[in-house]
Amino acid sequence: MATADVTVMGAGVFGLSVAFACARRGARVQVIDPNGVAAGSSGGVVGALAPHVPENWNEKKAFQFDSLINAEQFWAEVSELTGVDVGYARSGRLQPLADAGAVALAHRRATTAAQLWEGKAIWEVIATPDDAWMPPSPSGFIVRDTLSALVHPRRATRALADAVIALGGMVGASGDPQGRIVWATGYAGVVELGGGGVKGQAALLAFDAKNQPQLFADALHIIPHCDGTVAIGSTTERDFDDPTTTDNQLDDVVERARAAFPVLRDAPVIERWAGVRPRSRSRAPILGYHPNRPGEFVANGGFKIGFGMAPKVGHVMAELVLDGLDRVPDGFRP
Repeated sequence: MATADVTVMGAGVFGLSVAFACARRGARVQVIDPNGVAAGSSGGVVGALAPHVPENWNEKKAFQFDSLINAEQFWAEVSELTGVDVGYARSGRLQPLADAGAVALAHRRATTAAQLWEGKAIWEVIATPDDAWMPPSPSGFIVRDTLSALVHPRRATRALADAVIALGGMVGASGDPQGRIVWATGYAGVVELGGGGVKGQAALLAFDAKNQPQLFADALHIIPHCDGTVAIGSTTERDFDDPTTTDNQLDDVVERARAAFPVLRDAPVIERWAGVRPRSRSRAPILGYHPNRPGEFVANGGFKIGFGMAPKVGHVMAELVLDGLDRVPDGFRP
């Protein structure tokens, strides 16, 4: 391609979202990743776009809320450019409540959600529906929210790369970094900035539950994808030797999911996945000017909410890289 205006180092969901946002504004963009598209944690199987609880509001939660609200338009534009169904759905989420205390807390959060979510989504406490997909709750009540969404992570990242290419950009394993450079290199890049990573293991089951809401119980995400699979995740491992192998910890996740949601009891496991999610010291994304590379930029540290944050990360970073307009929240700066 001709001389690039923007080079993004890294083809995970953050890097590709920044590249896409810049290309949509007419910039000549190249993405370079020697490992290929979504070779790290963006190539997982879960794809839960889950909000933080509506309390103790802060800039991170507000940023994520805006991104989740804008996600439908973002992924629709990617699908329109590529003709690919990325599996996005504003599915909502159901969570069983264990006891009277959990029910009371959920009611308080419903009150704050009514204030903080601006009428664009709801968080409510309802009686457990008579539905095989949602098993009985110990208290007889569940939380239902309409902000949670899901996406097929591999379809979505591949489509993002194809959308950049459709807009005249380049996505490849090598190249000469040109123009304004954005570092979005995942785990390795976060380690360079003093952060680290948390290993996660997840499984994919053959079970057709498309158009059902996602479920959350016993710290497990149950995500019904559009292709007739259900993803279950995930572990949280701060100490690990091999970042890409699965073990008995994943077996435990699958058994807990089948115990909590009997509808999945006989669904076969068709894939086991493990990877390291980049985690900054503050747990927030790292956005803005790169502290170790003068004149360059960083967009990294999606941790467990990278896909949910990506639409707004792309927008905010494109404003900074192309216009010098800095709308990065203070808590996200390196």
